[in-house]
Amino acid sequence: MKKMTAAVFVEPGRIVLDEKPIPDIGPTDALIRITMTTICGTDVHILKGEYPVESGLTVGHEPVGVIERLGAEVKGFQEGQRVICGAITPGGHSHACLCGCHSQDGAGTRHGWKPMGGWRLGNTIDGCQAEYVRIPDAMANLAVVPSALTDEQVLMCPDIMSTGFSGAERGDVQIGDAVAIFAQGPIGLCATAGARLRGASRIIVVDMLPVRLAVAKGMGADVVINARETDPVQAIMAATDGRGVDVSIEALGTQATFEAALRVLRPGGTLSSLGVYSSDLTIPLGAFAAGLGDHRIITTLCPGGKERMRRLMAIVAAERLDLTPLVTHRFSLDEIEKAYELFSHQRDGVIKIAITP
Repeated sequence: MKKMTAAVFVEPGRIVLDEKPIPDIGPTDALIRITMTTICGTDVHILKGEYPVESGLTVGHEPVGVIERLGAEVKGFQEGQRVICGAITPGGHSHACLCGCHSQDGAGTRHGWKPMGGWRLGNTIDGCQAEYVRIPDAMANLAVVPSALTDEQVLMCPDIMSTGFSGAERGDVQIGDAVAIFAQGPIGLCATAGARLRGASRIIVVDMLPVRLAVAKGMGADVVINARETDPVQAIMAATDGRGVDVSIEALGTQATFEAALRVLRPGGTLSSLGVYSSDLTIPLGAFAAGLGDHRIITTLCPGGKERMRRLMAIVAAERLDLTPLVTHRFSLDEIEKAYELFSHQRDGVIKIAITP
């Protein structure tokens, strides 16, 4: 059996490079030869043991590649086409999918719903930090990359662009809204760009790293707040004349950022949460107005599927947004352990890393 190189989760604190068989595919699958992928903050949660996956799993969920082989029942695609696939790979036929909740795809369950069920790559099946990856339900998930776009131009579409944008979409950012975004990592930066594209009139962003705050200005931020130097809640309330923001987006996954995002909301505002939390959250009574403030708290898992990918690539192709500046470092797959060490410790101004086999 032919072998490939893959990044494999062994135990908390250990993701290592190893050899695995090239995946077999079923009739509705596709085998993709990876040409570029990246490391996500969720992969770091897996590395640290904060999100559980099985030992031996190939990690990664952001594939750009070429169709190597198609299952017998896959129609509308050709071997050799350059494609991407979303981090979320819905089957398209469960009750959840048919309600539009692709990320909560419960295919095979009695009732058709499963929390995070659409997230399969690098979670419940082998992912794409490897030379090859099997894409399930290929007809629902593969999206052909326009020939004018490079791999790096579409690298952010499978996850961080989709997730960050969804923070603004699910928060229902309206034309003229004031929006606060807590954390300007890759997801938060895309949320900033999404809020701008949806017509927010004032975007206030919070982070502790000056390099990320500088990038945020290029993504559409009007006001940047360094949380090491300034109390962000006080600063945002002052910037809004005590009113608070219409929408706050939490893009880190900590008690401190979640609580701050709630404290800066106006009555009737929306907290749109994108963070992956690793411990229980506490809602402060005053900020929650004792449950009587008409606040809305909404969570989101990255939208996936081929139509979502097509739309995101259309934005890139139309030059509405360029996310290539987020790629600050490049490594080969053989160097992925070094890439994880850099990314997990957030050294050297890293934002996103391009990984090529």
